[in-house]
Amino acid sequence: MCKTTFLLPHKVIGVAVIKNLQEQILIDRRLPQGEFGGFWEFPGGKVEPGETTEECIRREIKEELGIEIEVGTHLITVEHTYSKVRVTLRVHCCRHLSGIPTPLECEEIRWVSIEEINQFSFPEANFQIISALQQNF
Repeated sequence: MCKTTFLLPHKVIGVAVIKNLQEQILIDRRLPQGEFGGFWEFPGGKVEPGETTEECIRREIKEELGIEIEVGTHLITVEHTYSKVRVTLRVHCCRHLSGIPTPLECEEIRWVSIEEINQFSFPEANFQIISALQQNF
């Protein structure tokens, strides 16, 4: 690994793979502005100091989608370096408990089947998450 990689900002992100009763997964499209604008992603956000990954995921999903979830088992941790940032994605399987998902901080949301997921454009770090889902469904 190149030494300059360690000079990049590093973000630890809690990521939710939320399933509904029909075994569909909730994905959201990022707002058009900003890095990765318009790409699809699994919802989540930055882990704040003193916060566990599970606490982060619950908080972010409430803020971004207005719903309550149960944070379940750890699915995968992905380390990825983009040109401007290093990310650690800590991904957990989650279950939708209550509320109607609303795109509060994203452009659009969709419930998709695992068979449909490859039809959507995701940032590169998400490819390992998709692969893990396809192997575990």
